[in-house]
Amino acid sequence: MEKVEKLATENAVVVFSKSGCCMCHVVKRLFSSLGVLPTVYELDDPEQQSDATAGGGAAVAAEDVEKALLMRLVQQQLGREYDDHDQSLLQLQAAAVPSVYVGGNLLGGLDHVMAAHINGTLVPQLKEAGALCL
Repeated sequence: MEKVEKLATENAVVVFSKSGCCMCHVVKRLFSSLGVLPTVYELDDPEQQSDATAGGGAAVAAEDVEKALLMRLVQQQLGREYDDHDQSLLQLQAAAVPSVYVGGNLLGGLDHVMAAHINGTLVPQLKEAGALCL
């Protein structure tokens, strides 16, 4: 959870992604079309995992980051704590990516990002976070 929080607070926009995920691609393309350059953390990129430990940082497994993202998603969308043994949460595991943070706050997955874009709240959030200068 610490790694997720650190990345989210140190960058205006962070996208936690997997390279083969089409929904992740859509989120990254949307930000690109808006002129936003998010920090992208690819959970399935071994090079990025090793870069994260450069400079004396502690090794953090991609599975741990993904679990932290899932925990935040459960808290945000269901208003409860994540439980490894709760079978009703299994369907949410696939929804852990993309996971988008704007201004240090969890915006959500593709559905929340697109909803914010369509209802006109995404651009103001991006401006407030300092990711967009219009």
